[in-house]
Amino acid sequence: MPTSTVTSRSDGPRSVGIDFGTTNSVIALADDAGGAELVEFAAPGGPGSVFRSALCFWQEEGVPGGLAHEAGPWAISEFLEFPQGSRFLQSFKSVAANPAFEQATLFEKRLRFEELGQVFLKHLVAHAGDALRALPERVVVGRPVRYVGSRPDEALARTRYDAMFKLLGRQVHYVYEPIGAAFSFASRLTEPATLLVADFGGGTSDFSIVRVNAPGTARRCEPLGSAGIGIAGDRFDYRIMDHLVLPLLGKGGTYRSFDKVLEIPPGHFADFGDWSRLAMMRNRRTLEQLAKLKHGATDPAAIDRMIAVVEHELGFGLYEAVGRLKRALSGADHGAFHFESEALTISADVSRQEFESWIAPDLQRIGETVDGALAQAGLRADEIDHVFLTGGSSLIPAVRALFEQRFGDGRIATGNELTSIAHGLALIGQSPDLDEWVAAESA
Repeated sequence: MPTSTVTSRSDGPRSVGIDFGTTNSVIALADDAGGAELVEFAAPGGPGSVFRSALCFWQEEGVPGGLAHEAGPWAISEFLEFPQGSRFLQSFKSVAANPAFEQATLFEKRLRFEELGQVFLKHLVAHAGDALRALPERVVVGRPVRYVGSRPDEALARTRYDAMFKLLGRQVHYVYEPIGAAFSFASRLTEPATLLVADFGGGTSDFSIVRVNAPGTARRCEPLGSAGIGIAGDRFDYRIMDHLVLPLLGKGGTYRSFDKVLEIPPGHFADFGDWSRLAMMRNRRTLEQLAKLKHGATDPAAIDRMIAVVEHELGFGLYEAVGRLKRALSGADHGAFHFESEALTISADVSRQEFESWIAPDLQRIGETVDGALAQAGLRADEIDHVFLTGGSSLIPAVRALFEQRFGDGRIATGNELTSIAHGLALIGQSPDLDEWVAAESA
C-alpha cells in the first residue's frame, strides 16, 4: 500500500479543506493571499481533483496482516481486475452515524468505521503526493447537516470522525458542508446578500442560509439557518434500479410454494441498493437460495438474470449504466439504458418524465426540508437573493425546478458542483473567527 508521512509546514498553504463525501472526496489548500487551490490526483483514468470515496481489500502474501488495500479510483481498478478475490466498499461514510454498524468483515479481519477511515485517509494523502506531504496546521473537515439513516446518532458519528482524522496529527475543525459551499460562492460576490446553499451529495441533501457581508467586513458571512435530509444521489440511482432493472430480475414476481402462489420476498433485492454489496451476495448459501427460488418461480428466466448478476459480479456495470442514464436525462427528454455483458444484456428507453415520477416522493421531502431551513432562519423565499446549487444531483432538471418554483430562475446559480465545498472549507480555515463556524457538538 502507499505510505504517507504528514509533517508540519511553516510556510505555504495556511489551511486545508477536506470534503469527505459519500461518493467523492475533494481536498483544497488555501494560503495567506486569500485564494484556494484544489489538490489533483494522478488517477488511472487521468489526473483530476475528485477522489472516489471507495476502498478495495484483497489477500496478499508479504503485506502486514496479509491484507492489501487501495482507495479511490485505484480501488475500482483493483476490484474490476479481480472481483472474485477482493472486497469493495463504497459509500462507507453513510454508516458513520449508524449504531447498528460495528465492523466490516474483510476476509479474516474485522475493521471498525474509524479503521476503514484511516486506511482511506492514508491512501488519499499518499496519492496527493507533494501537495499533502507537509500538512498545514489548520484542518477543516466538512460534515453533513443531517447524517444518513432513520435515527442517526450524531455523537457517535463525531466520535468516529475524531478517531478517523486523528491520523492527520492535527486539530480538526468540523464545518457544515453547505457552509463550505457558501464560502466558496461568497468569494464571487462584491455586494451584501442573503444566500441559500443547497448541497446534494451521495447520501444527504443539506441546506444552509447565510448572510454574506461586503468584502473587507470583519465577519464576511453569518449563518442564519440550516436543515438536511438523508435523500440524495444514491437514492435517485436506486429509484432507476428499482423501477427499471429489478423487475427484470424478478422483483414483484411470484413463485409457487406447494399449492400457493406467493410474491417473491423483497429481501432478495435488499443488497441492490448499493452495487458493492452485491459482491457479498456471491456466496454458496445465497446462490443455493436463488437456485431454489428459480425452481419455483413463475418467471424462472427473471431469476436466471438475477443469478447472472450475482455470479458474474455485474453490480458495478449496472450502476455505471444507471449513472449514464441519469446524466443523459439531465440534458435530454429521453435516455437509453444499455447494459451488456457475456451473461446479461438489458436495454430500455426511459423518458425524463418517467424518471421524475420515480423520484417525485423524494423531491417532495427535499422541498419540505428547504422550507424548514427557511423557517429556521425566519425568512421568506422572496428574502433570498441568491440560491447556489452544488453537488452532482443539482444538475437534474427536476431538482433545479424545485428551487425555481420557490425562488425564481433569476436567483439560481450553479458551478463547480463537485469541488465548491472543499474550496470553501479551505477558505474558512483562513478565518480569524474559525471557531464561530465550527458545527456544534451533539449532546
